[in-house]
Amino acid sequence: MDYKTILVHVDDSPQWPDRFEVAAKLAGDFGAHLVGICVMPRPELRSYVRSAEIAEMMAQRTREAEARINASRETLIRRLSAQGLSGECRIVEGEPEDLAAVHGRYADLIIISQVDPGAPRASEIMRDIQSVIFAAGRPILLVPYIGGIKTLGTTVLIAWNASQEATRAVTDALPLLKRASKVIVMVVRPRSDAKRYGDVPGADIAAYLARHGVKVEVSTEEGEGIEVGELMLSRVADLNVDLVVMGAYSHSRLRELILGGATRTILESMTVPVLMSH
Repeated sequence: MDYKTILVHVDDSPQWPDRFEVAAKLAGDFGAHLVGICVMPRPELRSYVRSAEIAEMMAQRTREAEARINASRETLIRRLSAQGLSGECRIVEGEPEDLAAVHGRYADLIIISQVDPGAPRASEIMRDIQSVIFAAGRPILLVPYIGGIKTLGTTVLIAWNASQEATRAVTDALPLLKRASKVIVMVVRPRSDAKRYGDVPGADIAAYLARHGVKVEVSTEEGEGIEVGELMLSRVADLNVDLVVMGAYSHSRLRELILGGATRTILESMTVPVLMSH
């Protein structure tokens, strides 16, 4: 399987140029159709605060948002044409998880950006990202907000814990893994659940990947006293990794998701692109 439809979030944020470059590179590499999604906010005015002045203020904000989104759409169309890429841009309204269901489920890959903790509404945006990850049913490629992405998928680190989520992520990442120069399956403290991993932790998933032509090796980490996410970030730096593949895990199925420790750490502190699946 290759990625033939890639969906990318379009806005006017400082992260948009880097996000587009990643999306355009992948679309070019895989001959994919690139779909840009511009989200049009529609703030609702509560009945108890309605007045002509407030209504006009809200209408003005909507007009400004529409102007910004239309400008972003025009920029995307120009860049697609300049690079000779197949693509389109859609302006849509709705909640992030609804958009993921309506549009993202018909894509092979969804590309969004990590939250800049210094941005306005950072905590709200983080909740939106979580909603997309857990609602889309598709792999999510997160691009670090710091930008500066020079390579993608040359050296890949797989965070392997033999879970359903990790298995899904590995399968979803196969098009990228097959192209990588090196793939490292990282297993952390497997003795805590020995039955899950088979006789040799990481060996079975490595054999699976090797049959797909992936250049793979296994690294077993003890990392006593170190949180798994922090250990992953350390190895990313040590091994010059330019893509992390991992399952997105939560402790709750409820709308207010409680993220697993490693998932939360990576979402907050990632330094390279991360492909997550749930």
